[in-house]
Amino acid sequence: MAFAVHDDGAKYNSFKHSGALQTALTTTTAHSNGKFWSKSESKSWIAFLFLGTCLVYCVRVTLPICVPAMAEQFAWDKKQSGIVLGSFFWGYCLTQIIGGHTSDRLGGDKILLLSATSWGSVITLTPLIVHWSSTPIIFLTLSRFLMGLLQGVFFPSLTSLFSSKVRESDRAFTSSAVCAGSQVGTLIIGAVGSVLLDWYGWESVFYFSGLPSILWAYCMWKYFLKGEDQIISLENLGNNLVNSKDNKVVWRKLFGSAPVWSPGQRNEHRSEDSRRRTQSQAELETLLRAVIVAHVCISGTFFCLLSWMPTFFHDSFPESKGWVFNVIPWAVAVPFSFSGGILADRLIKLGFDTAKVRKLMQVMAMGLSSVFIELLSYSGSYYQALICISASLGLQTFSHSGVSVNVQDLAPSCAGALFGVMNTGGALVGVILVYCAGYLIETSGSWPSVFNLISIVNVFGLSIFVIFGQAKRVDI
Repeated sequence: MAFAVHDDGAKYNSFKHSGALQTALTTTTAHSNGKFWSKSESKSWIAFLFLGTCLVYCVRVTLPICVPAMAEQFAWDKKQSGIVLGSFFWGYCLTQIIGGHTSDRLGGDKILLLSATSWGSVITLTPLIVHWSSTPIIFLTLSRFLMGLLQGVFFPSLTSLFSSKVRESDRAFTSSAVCAGSQVGTLIIGAVGSVLLDWYGWESVFYFSGLPSILWAYCMWKYFLKGEDQIISLENLGNNLVNSKDNKVVWRKLFGSAPVWSPGQRNEHRSEDSRRRTQSQAELETLLRAVIVAHVCISGTFFCLLSWMPTFFHDSFPESKGWVFNVIPWAVAVPFSFSGGILADRLIKLGFDTAKVRKLMQVMAMGLSSVFIELLSYSGSYYQALICISASLGLQTFSHSGVSVNVQDLAPSCAGALFGVMNTGGALVGVILVYCAGYLIETSGSWPSVFNLISIVNVFGLSIFVIFGQAKRVDI
């Protein structure tokens, strides 16, 4: 989905709450080699990375589009389809933190190059190996898991690259412009992939998303890295991961310290300063839990909808055209996303409380969108269902102006690290929800039970955020 960019390193030094946490945050300071992109270089990189983000989502959404046809060909039930779809998120949640750390040590551009080359090769070879394999479901599950591993490093690598190559005053625009490729990529694969699926079979969709990814990686090496030697040896990679004690992120200290998870034990003999510090730590704990829970919930429900939406339309409306239901919802989501950002910024500039604006955006993203999800159960026609799913997915993008930026309101000095953890949690919940949805469909044959599950998770996360969420800075 989206990602956060590390704040300036000087801000880390002002974190007063905990010596352990201060050490952890200081080590995550974005490095800079003192050479930022020029304006012309920046424009070229933004356009190129935007294309790369498009390809990330083209590859990611390829299997959800193809799985109904593949399930028919290989006689999978809904539980088996859910296992194949959900395996992506197991890999995806494992490499985000390590991907960001490795990029900080070796360079985000190198990791992007290695990642794109790998995932492009895997998805291109998938149809060939599936037909060769005697157990396609096992191979596809492993392939999907590997795809998650390889793509999990993409957004952390972008964060690392921007922190060293983009001036702080330009990072917001750069990040938002590049991330817009996620919805455009979903739109492209939904349109072109559906047509290819109908005309040439599911294999052609894999080639359509895989081959351009390999070409993108080659162009990056040839024209942006100037053909430099970007080979990363396993020995070099291992040394940087294991022996970088001065620069590695001390995750155990960061997430085992009082400001994040526990207020600590009271001591009547503590000084007044210690008591105030304990109160601040407890406050930070509560606020971070609220934003993390909300983000994890909406990320999980988004992944569930992303994975099962093509199957829902295929099963419920067999005569429907894939290029319609795989395109329109994402075409709607793009202007919704921009509108949410414009509305939130406008309200804050007019003097509305920032916390209330964040909560309003999240009510739209998790509350109102759940209303349209529930209405899917009562949709009597294909067009009603299409309107409901389009409205729901469009409204979910308002979260980009809610919890996704709220973590930057609360703790800009460690927003990047916290966002990585939030995204990892969202991926884990996505795995669970994708599998549970497949189980519910298979055992009950009821899509309304899936929609109820999504709504319950959304309402739970929204309630926590509305009750406990704030927007005042607490890391100073």
